[in-house]
Amino acid sequence: MGTDRWHSLAFNEHWPYSALVPAGIGGAALCWLLCGRQRKTIDMGDGWWGLGEKPTEREDTRIGPFKVEVSEDVIKDFHDRLDRTRYFSPLEDSQFHYGMNSETLKKVVSYWRNKFDWGKQVEIINRYPHYTTNIEGLNVHFIHVKPPNLPAGQKAIPLLMVHGWPGSFFEFYRIIPLLTEPGKHGLDPNFTFEVICPSIPGYGFSEAPHTKGFDAIAAARIFYKLMLRLGFSEFYLQGGDWGSLITTTMSQMKPESVKGLHLNMLLVNKGGLGMLISLLLGRYLPWLVGMTSEDVKRVYPYFEKNVYAMLRESGYLHIQATKPDTVGSALNDSPAGLAAYILEKFSTWTNPDYRELEDGGLNRKYSLDDLLTNVMIYWVSGSITSSMRFYKENFSRDFQNNPAAKTPVYVPTGIAAFPCELVHTPKVWAKGRFKNIVTYNYMPRGGHFGAFEEPELLARDIQQFVSKVEKGKK
Repeated sequence: MGTDRWHSLAFNEHWPYSALVPAGIGGAALCWLLCGRQRKTIDMGDGWWGLGEKPTEREDTRIGPFKVEVSEDVIKDFHDRLDRTRYFSPLEDSQFHYGMNSETLKKVVSYWRNKFDWGKQVEIINRYPHYTTNIEGLNVHFIHVKPPNLPAGQKAIPLLMVHGWPGSFFEFYRIIPLLTEPGKHGLDPNFTFEVICPSIPGYGFSEAPHTKGFDAIAAARIFYKLMLRLGFSEFYLQGGDWGSLITTTMSQMKPESVKGLHLNMLLVNKGGLGMLISLLLGRYLPWLVGMTSEDVKRVYPYFEKNVYAMLRESGYLHIQATKPDTVGSALNDSPAGLAAYILEKFSTWTNPDYRELEDGGLNRKYSLDDLLTNVMIYWVSGSITSSMRFYKENFSRDFQNNPAAKTPVYVPTGIAAFPCELVHTPKVWAKGRFKNIVTYNYMPRGGHFGAFEEPELLARDIQQFVSKVEKGKK
């Protein structure tokens, strides 16, 4: 509307000027209400994590092929270090209560040195296409797997899957074929995915940041840029452990691009008086605080009977969130020490009851070849220290005031709650942060490493979630 036209309306004798005052106040109030109800997002920002100053020329956006290759010198040095491993005697009847049982470690190292075929595992790793691209000064590694036999007229659904610690992109090797060829594996062929699995910078074959401050917001921004670079303006996300935080942050940062967020570990900021009341009442009056009987079974063994269980499993976190380089010096020097540190997590985080076993139950859900392949990715890339720094960067002194901690998640969300996850989060607690929970399923078995432990269960849950989101949009 032109200014002259507005002026004639405002001062027309049939529309007194005084009538504009309440109209203006009402319009301002309506605007305030609408603006106040706008959904908050996290500022995307920008960053530079490469060596030296950020170059003035335009960023190189090329994507190049990558192949995992390790020189004979690296393998010889690895074998020499294994041969020089110095062991200690375990306590009698200690199982995994003190961490990795040293007698079990001897057996693992013996297998690693004499039977483990790294060349064969490299072939398995290179089975899927690997790529790298430079984003914010870092060479970011990822695998990108497209459906090999997609029916004519059907489009693959882009899905970014993000690992955590002490895992890697290799965690997803058992679930990828179920998602990219679902019909071949007894799953719904109508929901076929194009899967992208990056390595978090500082993990595996993604370059480690060279400056301080690389946190989940930075990782989320880099992975968002990666998806845009691959040609995806809309996509689904999936993650557990750090992958849960990174993908959740992406959903808070760019909700218009995230069609759905699927998590197998929840991170919520539920605390203070509300948490205390919920815990006190939930044990005896669960319905009053929105808990189910299954929530009660999963929550109270920790909070009521065995708070020590949580402390027992979080010692690593305190070290890595404060002085990661100190322990990193030892783990980067000893492959046996690295294996002990990582494999112990794949024991008790898979099932806390495995600490009662001398072998830690390591072979109950995984093959030793798969476990050692994951360890080798850390060893040959020399990334254990940089991977642990991610804890320090995210647990800064004011991490609870981080924008991500205070911003709700509005994108459609699916939650797979595995019974042996480190901490169980009831749906009623999750709703405080995740405002659009489409599916929340209690998984019948499994622990922290969902895709690695129970790939079929997780794949079916992802399909169910995406199905509901897509039907809801139609």
